[in-house]
Amino acid sequence: MNKLFRYLFSLILFITSIGVYCSNRLMYMKKKDEHFIINRETEAGRFDPISYENLEKQEITIPSPFGYDLKAILVEPFKTNKYIIISHGVTENKTSSVKYLNMFLERGFNGIIYDHRRHGESGGKTTSFGFYEKYDLKQIVDWLRKEKGEDILLGMHGESMGAATMILYAGGIEDVADFYIADCPFSDFKEQVDYLVKHEIKLPGKIFIPIADIFLRARARYSIKDVSPISVIDKIKSPMLFIHSEKDDFILPQMTQKLFDKKNGPKKLFYATEGFHAQSYNENKEIYEQVIDDFLKEFVQIV
Repeated sequence: MNKLFRYLFSLILFITSIGVYCSNRLMYMKKKDEHFIINRETEAGRFDPISYENLEKQEITIPSPFGYDLKAILVEPFKTNKYIIISHGVTENKTSSVKYLNMFLERGFNGIIYDHRRHGESGGKTTSFGFYEKYDLKQIVDWLRKEKGEDILLGMHGESMGAATMILYAGGIEDVADFYIADCPFSDFKEQVDYLVKHEIKLPGKIFIPIADIFLRARARYSIKDVSPISVIDKIKSPMLFIHSEKDDFILPQMTQKLFDKKNGPKKLFYATEGFHAQSYNENKEIYEQVIDDFLKEFVQIV
């Protein structure tokens, strides 16, 4: 009996250790240092501190429905009804979104960049890869439409987790934007985690994911299977541009292909030839912008 008890105790301890470790890796994914992001973007010529400081903008604080504040910047140099909301990827912050903001400013848009929960200056204790973030995005949209009117021409751009969040919001909550641009999203979080476990840890995901999911449900109150853009993409009717790098080995381009295939209504797909994950714009700037111009002209009737 004592031997059986010790065996069961060891098994429970092992499972608990695996569950805590795996759920910690997801909930508290290591973020990039703010100064590192600023230096990286500045050295690459994608962020000019002086030009950014001189932009006509205001800092805004928007309450999350989960009890923390979301920190955002409204950049509004134009008297226009065209607005873009930009969502950054996991481990990044709103400084990473400035390059996309500048691109849309050049096209006559005003814009909002913001920090996801647990990123940058926003509150929140855990990352949920779009599950809770989609409700925060709704708060950003609601604030903008209340302040500027529901008749604004609204676009959204998301990168990586930000793109998945955007799809989960538009397909799972409300499809209110006039267009969406999804840059390197994952199609299903369970598949993404399984892929990363197999290729980075060299272990079968089917062993660890169910354990991690149990602990995630208990600790963060959501399931891995709840984070599935592919399950809601067909509910989005507004035009969507999908972008992915052919060489992306973090989130595979096949995930974007699956999303594109299932999306109903107006859509366009662009595979960048250079760059790895979330590098399509950085490594293919001219063609990236041309693709967006063509998309806006074809589906939104603006250049």
